[in-house]
Amino acid sequence: MVATAYVERTSDGAYDGIAPDAAWRDEVLELARERDAVILAHNYQLPEIQDIAHHTGDSLALSRIAAASDASTIVFCGVHFMAETAKILAPHKTVLIPDERAGCSLADSITGDQLRAWKAEHPGAVVVSYVNTTAEVKAETDICCTSSNAVDVVASIPADREVLFLPDQFLGAHVKRETGRENLHIWAGECHVHAGINGPELAERAAANPDADLFIHPECGCATSALYLAGEGTVPADKVRILSTGDMITAARQTSAKSVLVATEIGMLHQLRRAAPEIDFRAVNDRASCRYMKMITPAALLRGLRENKDEVHVDPETAARARGAVQRMIEIGKPGGGE
Repeated sequence: MVATAYVERTSDGAYDGIAPDAAWRDEVLELARERDAVILAHNYQLPEIQDIAHHTGDSLALSRIAAASDASTIVFCGVHFMAETAKILAPHKTVLIPDERAGCSLADSITGDQLRAWKAEHPGAVVVSYVNTTAEVKAETDICCTSSNAVDVVASIPADREVLFLPDQFLGAHVKRETGRENLHIWAGECHVHAGINGPELAERAAANPDADLFIHPECGCATSALYLAGEGTVPADKVRILSTGDMITAARQTSAKSVLVATEIGMLHQLRRAAPEIDFRAVNDRASCRYMKMITPAALLRGLRENKDEVHVDPETAARARGAVQRMIEIGKPGGGE
């Protein structure tokens, strides 16, 4: 079965014109089989992309699946830094991203040159980078972290060493709060989607849903507000959970709550509803949708498999240095739910 003869492009360059129907699904899976490809989809992808993928999850978990997979080609449905990380961990495999324009505002908030200048201002400091960074930045990093193990990573560093934490200021604030570390310097970067989920919005939704659990991603601008609400007794402390995307899935399967308010990109709701269909999951902000993630359309995935595009390359020396930072993170302990 053939989905359609042509993939269309809209005026802004997006790949469109194909419905995610049975014919599309058959052609995508057949092309993946022919190309010896495994399709990986991030939790923030469109539901139809998540549903057709061989594996769905957070970026680090998917990159580790890419490295362990027997497939010679990795089709990474996510944003560019994620595909780079897969290439770093699986340097001998072909890594494709269905639309190479799918960037990330958080990863773009610091460049390699900016990090090198920051390091020069703090000689001897240990650089801790969130995995949501480019390969160039990872190559300038001492150790990477995920949102679920950032506290453990920083706690593993001798107390008398300065730490440069980047790029997310909200995750950095969470780590500083949890560790009590005063010599932790935080880069002022943010994910535009998570930063837009604010405290007043969370307080309003929590007040309207007093029995709901709160699942809050630490990249969110409302994370501090959630802890404040718990501290003030406005929301029971045991209902406030600061969680990575992977840990949200685990928490969804364990909670006894009938409803959960979720503060992260709205694509996450699809996986949560699949994990615990009996629970009413609602977004704190229904507009928290990443336009970069949504560039990976059904048409883009089909085009990528048909044309073997867009291939992701990482300079071998850069990849080797970046790989060391990721491996040191893994050695500290279970990376948990990635970003």
